[in-house]
Amino acid sequence: MPLPLPRTHGTYRVALVCLGNICRSPIADVVVNHRLDEAGLADHVHADSYGTAGWHVGKPMDPRSAAVLTTHDYDATQHRARQFDADVVSSYDLVLAMDHDNVSDLAAIGVPADRLRLFRDFDPTPGDGVVPDPYYGGDDGFRDVLAMVERTALGITHALQQEVVRS
Repeated sequence: MPLPLPRTHGTYRVALVCLGNICRSPIADVVVNHRLDEAGLADHVHADSYGTAGWHVGKPMDPRSAAVLTTHDYDATQHRARQFDADVVSSYDLVLAMDHDNVSDLAAIGVPADRLRLFRDFDPTPGDGVVPDPYYGGDDGFRDVLAMVERTALGITHALQQEVVRS
């Protein structure tokens, strides 16, 4: 599926959004930006993570998210939680939500439908499109999320490579 056109020529901005911005979207932020860098796209494409709720604003990611990233040689030290609100909607070319509740919350604050997708719409493995929230579970849930994110980040990077060529 084609990506929405960039709002600004030569750059493409992606928002990765979950509920609290301490588990799923920070993992996605780190992995997607790592993949973009590996693909030579970091000068043109950037991803940021947010939550739809403001409970954790300013806090680092959940220690279990940081641990799973660190174990797999990613840098988990830079993240601070932020809330996605109506003020930032127009800053992003594409908004990727982790689940259907996030999609509803984002649509309610004005994210245009043509710029809003589920993160796992780019996952090569068939499924329900949802990245499950590991917060109330054990370490296995965080490892499962990382595996989904790594797999899906490759699909997102490929789609963004096509967008950079197209624009």
